[in-house]
Formats: sequence, structure tokens, C-alpha cells
Amino acid sequence: MAEDRGDTFYNRSLERALQILNAFNSERQIIALTQLSEILGIPKATVLRLCSTLVQYDYLRQDPDSKQYSLGLKLFELGSIVFSSFSLRRSASPHLTQLQARLGQTVYLGILDNDELLYIDKKEDLGNPIRFTSSIGNRRPPYWGMVGPMLMAYLSDNEVERLLQRHPLTAHTKKSFTDKWEFKEWLIRVREQGFAVDDERSFEGISGIAAPVRDFTGKVVAAMGVGYISSSLDSKALKKATKEVMASALTISREIGYLEKTNQQ
Repeated sequence: MAEDRGDTFYNRSLERALQILNAFNSERQIIALTQLSEILGIPKATVLRLCSTLVQYDYLRQDPDSKQYSLGLKLFELGSIVFSSFSLRRSASPHLTQLQARLGQTVYLGILDNDELLYIDKKEDLGNPIRFTSSIGNRRPPYWGMVGPMLMAYLSDNEVERLLQRHPLTAHTKKSFTDKWEFKEWLIRVREQGFAVDDERSFEGISGIAAPVRDFTGKVVAAMGVGYISSSLDSKALKKATKEVMASALTISREIGYLEKTNQQ
């Protein structure tokens, strides 16, 4: 039951579930129900109910013979995601800075998180009076800009369909995709060419280029992109910028373990 404690809403059951997880440490990796009840000062019946739910969602594991509890693989999965994000940003940061200096444009690094595009890094010229609104920590629909479609291009057809069901295409400019079949066809071309060009589909007068970042398994885990005023790059400059973005993305990929292979999907 939620309780109002001052300015925040407090949930006793959630707190107790978190206390159960926090009871485990490197010296105490396996704990029996009675021991958990004693450690936390919570009735056994309450601990059993909470542990059963945590087991169901794989936050805890229960040995079928001893009935003792240990931490579940879901925590390992979530921890891996957090570690990967921090490791990725740390590895990518200097290359984003270098790319920003070479091109003089705003550079982004983004991932898909909870079915949304999440920007985890941004490099820009602080002396430039023209600023792009998207910042680190901002969330956008998964199809947004150049970074979102770059990430979606490497998802399965079913996953793309699911994301578009949750986040239907919306017109932000006269060039925005509103037909999902047309958008899906574009994603195929993006995947085939290995980069995405956003031609004023999210903001009037603003375009962008993005390329994929892969991990050691070859999976696309992020995308880096450059945003620019559409009129600031002619065809020659656009071609040069595209090569620069793709080269930087490949460098970052190699730093986080990617080994380039032919016919990589």
C-alpha cells in the first residue's frame, strides 16, 4: 500500500522487496527464508510472498531441494545493460569529441531503451549560438531523427512492427514518414547501405547522418550521428561527413570488441 511521506510516495511492499535483494552480498550469496526474515525483521509469511514474486520474475532463484534463495539472472542481465552503457559511453566519448572537432557539427550517441531512443552522449560547439534541443538523457520515439532509424534498421520485422504499434509514426515536418510500409522499406535501404540520412524528417531545416555501433557479438548496440543545418552541407561535404561518421562508429565498435566480418548482418 502506498503511503504519502512528505513530498514523495512511499511503497512499503516495494521497499521490502528491495531490502530482500540488498540482503545478499559477496559473503552471503545463499539465504534461507527464516534467515531472511531474521535479517530484515519481516514476518516469514511476508518474506515468502515477496520472494515468490521475485522468483517468478527471475530476480531471485530458489533451490528446489534446499529451498534457499540466491540472486537471479535478471539482475545479471540488468547489470550487464548498465555496465555496457557506461563502458560504451566511456569508449565512445573521445571519438565523439574528435568527430565534433573535425566536422564542427553536433554529435550524438544513442541507444534503444524501454522502446525509446535514449541519448547517452552529446558533443557540441559551446561557442555556437545555434543549439540542438536533444540532450543527454532525453528520450524520443524510436523512429526519431537519424539515430533512432539507424537502430531500428537492425531489428527484426516483428520488433519493428511492435515498436511502431507502441509509437505510431507522427508527422513533425512535411518530410516525415507517416506510412509505416514506406518507413520499413527505408529501413531496409538503411541497413543495406550501413548508414542513415535524416533529411528534415524531425525538424524543419535540420538533417543528420548516423552509423551503427556494434559490440563483440556483432550486434548493433548503439548508433552515433551528426546533426547539422541542412543548408550548411553541400553534396561533397555530405559525402565526406558520412564517411567520417561511419569510420568513427567502426572505430568505437572495434574498441568495445567488435571484429569486422564480411556479410555482417
